[in-house]
Amino acid sequence: MPSHYYLIIPASGVGARMHSEKDGLDWQAKIPKQYLKLDNGLTILDQTLKTLLSINQIKGCVIAIADKDHLFNKSAFNNHPKLLTTVIGGKERVHSVLNALKALTNFAKDDDWVLVHDSARPCVKASEIINLMNQLKHHVTGGLLATKVVDTIKQANNNIVNITIDRSNLWQAQTPQIYRFGVLLKALNTAIKAGINITDEASAIEHLGLKSILVKSSKSNIKITNPEDLALANFYLTQHQKK
Repeated sequence: MPSHYYLIIPASGVGARMHSEKDGLDWQAKIPKQYLKLDNGLTILDQTLKTLLSINQIKGCVIAIADKDHLFNKSAFNNHPKLLTTVIGGKERVHSVLNALKALTNFAKDDDWVLVHDSARPCVKASEIINLMNQLKHHVTGGLLATKVVDTIKQANNNIVNITIDRSNLWQAQTPQIYRFGVLLKALNTAIKAGINITDEASAIEHLGLKSILVKSSKSNIKITNPEDLALANFYLTQHQKK
């Protein structure tokens, strides 16, 4: 039987950096960043879901939301046929993803694929996700979208430069990150048990001693973190629509 593809969206964060008082954006103060509106009228989360759920190969989706989240009920995707369930997010991203994986045990086989994508990356291109899936479909573990580092990188201590880092082998990790269901479940459980700081799925895979494949993506697949990123996301989405 062919492997199926499932999607996990961790969307339980509050986006603290988005709501910094010094930015003076009081209108955002009560809204987690994934529910902020883009110029096209969609929330960041809904734009993300619109792109990923339009991909035919993706069979089902689990979204991790905050315990007291009352906003997802208003989402246009709340009753989407591919939405299998929502789960309550955990303390950190890794716990949210693990909760979603546990919900997927009712649907996925060990060799099925799971794509994990940041809710705050609404500019990802469906074509690049499909390319990622195609590049990795015969791989035993998985990999992720990423871009080569092009800026000169400095290592510093208290704003004083120590050394310049060789950037020739440096990549900036993006999402989706896609792994076999059984492998990812084992990797996250192992890392949490060991107390390892897991910032993305690939770092859990690394801790398990497995290899991830990097698939080149575009710079437009930004993660909305700071207020200025919202304007940049609107620009990229407008450009995508023109193509």
